[in-house]
Amino acid sequence: MSRDRRHSEAPAPFWGRRFRDHAALAWAPAKVNLFLEVTGHRDDGYHELETLMLAVDLYDMLELSRIDEPAIGLNCNDPSLGNDTNLVVKAAAALHARYSPEWGAVVRLTKKIPLQAGLGGGSSDAATTLLALNDLWEIHAPREELSEVAASIGSDVAFFLQPPAAWCTGRGETVEPAPLGQELDLVIVKPPHGCTTAAVYENLSLPDSPRSADAMRKAVHRGNASEIGRALHNRLEAPALKIQPEIADVLRALQAEKPAGVRMTGSGSACFAVCRDRREALRVAAGVREAAPADLAPEMVFVVKSWPTV
Repeated sequence: MSRDRRHSEAPAPFWGRRFRDHAALAWAPAKVNLFLEVTGHRDDGYHELETLMLAVDLYDMLELSRIDEPAIGLNCNDPSLGNDTNLVVKAAAALHARYSPEWGAVVRLTKKIPLQAGLGGGSSDAATTLLALNDLWEIHAPREELSEVAASIGSDVAFFLQPPAAWCTGRGETVEPAPLGQELDLVIVKPPHGCTTAAVYENLSLPDSPRSADAMRKAVHRGNASEIGRALHNRLEAPALKIQPEIADVLRALQAEKPAGVRMTGSGSACFAVCRDRREALRVAAGVREAAPADLAPEMVFVVKSWPTV
C-alpha cells in the first residue's frame, strides 16, 4: 500500500483529513454561546467572562499545502478578509515563530460562517490552522502548547482546539471541557447587519450580581434540550440590541416558533434556537424563513447540530 493511499483511508482527526505528506483538508466549526456572563473588568483591558461555548456543524473549509520555503500564503473566497489581518495568517505565523519548521504553507480558505455574527469563525479558522499545520509541519506539539499559541492570537481560539463544548473563563482563553449529555439540534439566524465586539462592550453595563451558571451546568451534563433552553443567558444581548435593533426582530421570529429556548450568540448579531429534535429544528427554520423580513436572506437561516464529540 502506498503512503498516499494509507493516509486517505486512515480515520480523520476531528479537525480534518491529511491526504498526502504535504496537503490537508480541514474544517473550522462555528460556535454558539449557551451561557455568557461578564463578571468584571480585567487589568489588561479585557473583561472577565464565564461562558459555555458549543461548536456546531456550520463550518469554514481550509485547504492547506506545505511548501518548501518558510512563507505563508492565503487565498480566500471573501475579498474583504485580507492577508494582513486574517487570523489564519496570524496563527500560521505564530506557530512558525515558536517552532521554526523548515517549511511554509499556502492556505485556501472558503468562508461559510457569517462575519460579525458572534459565531467565532475567525477564531475557529485560526485554531484549525494550528491543528493542521502542527501535523503538516511535523511539529507534533501537545495540546497544552498549542493552547498557549492560541491564547496569543485571540480570546476564543483555544476553545476550538478541542470541541464540542467547554466552559471558558478569564478573557475566554481558559478552557474547561464540558461533557455534553447528547447532541443538540439548533437553528442559527444571521440578521442583515453585524455587530462589532468593541461597540457591544462599549454599551455594556456590568451586573451587580452576575448570573449563576449552575442551572446550565446541570442541563448540559444531562443533555436535556428543554432545560438548556430555559437556562440560556447572554449578558451581551442587551447592549447589542442598542446597536442593532433588528436583532429583536430575529429573536421574536424564533420565539414565535416555540423552540426550547432562544438567545443571541456572543457579541452578535446572530441568534439561535435550541430545539428538542431535528424535526423541530426544520420546522423552526421554515417558519422563520416564511415570516422573516424581506432583507433577511433565506441562506442566513441554518439548521445545525452540535459538533461531534472528539
